[in-house]
Amino acid sequence: MAKFIIITGGVVSSLGKGISGASIGKLLQCSGLKVTMVKCDPYINVDAGTMSPYQHGEVFVTQDGAETDLDLGYYERYLGLDMSKANIITSGNVYKAVIEKERRGDYLGGTVQVIPHITNEIKGRLVALSKDTDVVLVEIGGTVGDIESLPFLEAVRQLRYDFGASNVLSIHVTFVPYMPTSNEIKTKPTQHSVNKLREIGIDPNMIICRTQMALDIESKKKIALFCSVPKEAVIEAPDAPSIYDVPESIYQQGVNEQVLMLLGIRARKHDFGKWIEFMKKVRNPQKKVRIAVAGKYTKMKDAYKSISEALFHAGIQTSTRVETDFIDVEEDKLEERLAQADGILVPGGFGYRGLEGKIRAVQYARENKKPFLGICLGMQCAVIETARHLVGLKTADSAEFNPKTKYPVIDIIESQKKVANKGGTMRLGSYDAKLTAGSLAAKCYGTTAIAERHRHRYELNPVYIKQLQKAGLYVTGKSKKSGLSEIVERHDHPFFIGVQFHPEFKSRPETGHPVFNSFIKAALAAKEGK
Repeated sequence: MAKFIIITGGVVSSLGKGISGASIGKLLQCSGLKVTMVKCDPYINVDAGTMSPYQHGEVFVTQDGAETDLDLGYYERYLGLDMSKANIITSGNVYKAVIEKERRGDYLGGTVQVIPHITNEIKGRLVALSKDTDVVLVEIGGTVGDIESLPFLEAVRQLRYDFGASNVLSIHVTFVPYMPTSNEIKTKPTQHSVNKLREIGIDPNMIICRTQMALDIESKKKIALFCSVPKEAVIEAPDAPSIYDVPESIYQQGVNEQVLMLLGIRARKHDFGKWIEFMKKVRNPQKKVRIAVAGKYTKMKDAYKSISEALFHAGIQTSTRVETDFIDVEEDKLEERLAQADGILVPGGFGYRGLEGKIRAVQYARENKKPFLGICLGMQCAVIETARHLVGLKTADSAEFNPKTKYPVIDIIESQKKVANKGGTMRLGSYDAKLTAGSLAAKCYGTTAIAERHRHRYELNPVYIKQLQKAGLYVTGKSKKSGLSEIVERHDHPFFIGVQFHPEFKSRPETGHPVFNSFIKAALAAKEGK
């Protein structure tokens, strides 16, 4: 049977449980093991789809259309695996499933309770993931002590009871603060956090310590003593230049060997050298380029996490350090900020706020021949900008924001008009598309057949395609199934492309993504005056 590794967090949130878990998963892959990961999120929302980016960061979309926590993006990028709906478990979808079973009479008249019904639903999903894999890494969202996460913690506590201690490993990620006034590292918060975890019935086998300062020997000994783990199981996780430094950092501390020993698994191979070679490329960029990301969630950088990572990955492929300048499109000096960039990216988003600023950013990129990439709403802004300024439809707009517009160049398709609920009803997940041979898009991908992930409800209105093309904005990618427009581009510009989908979700550190790679190459060429 598969083994389980449980990742919990204490003291404060946002410690990097997802990165820690994914890094351990990467080490296990390098040892020849088949792994998968699952995020247990305590919120009552069924999924992350209706949450504001300011609440929860970006919404990551899987191949099968699940709207999830951004941690699944880390899982995919580190492990090179496509996650699915099975890899995210929320309190909302667990309770929903249990209540639906109760309504059908599946519990034979019994009283439905958190234990055993909710915990059994959670365990059942975790066990289902363990088929055809060696290790399942389970990240429990939130912080130990949160009332919302208790059912998940109880469920994973029972896993050790059900399958035995040798098959379930507990790793606790905690915060070890440094007090500059006294020049001391404080271990007490970690001790309290572990005690709280023990109260729930879980004894950690390993403690990953997030810290700004390196842990001295005495601090490690103290944590080991009071938390009842071996000294070598106290792992430093200091702030790193890049999140991709983490696997190497914990590898050098023997985490891989300890995990294999504790779970009673023998490594099938030792192949960490490829990651070390990859990190040499990360650490030694030869060039530099500046990219403006003109959006409206710029106060919350996690709102654009996958875009940031995709730009970083593209930089690795071109030996380039990509400096990302997040620009609020509602600021007064927008054009001045855009002028300092070598390339302009306009990302997606929801709601009217910031739309006109995004259109200004598109116009600036077009008129000043700056390499441009528009994603989702960014692509739609390129359509609106062309319609207003080049076609002559001065009041052209999206029906999403102006239902009474005379020229709805962006409109909702008939099937979406019948949708009542907002959650989980957009065009979501992977769709196949056909690209025009010889187009910029086809050159980026090196093929005319692609599949990309979507998250939107409104589309380019096909009524206006001929007028847009006469103005130089060509549709060069269409959905194979529906014929909906997927890509627009200009041929009178060094690099100008808008995509209705989200290519950033499929970017990987070792390969990048074809669209982002081409965008960074174009920005480098523009900077060098080529």
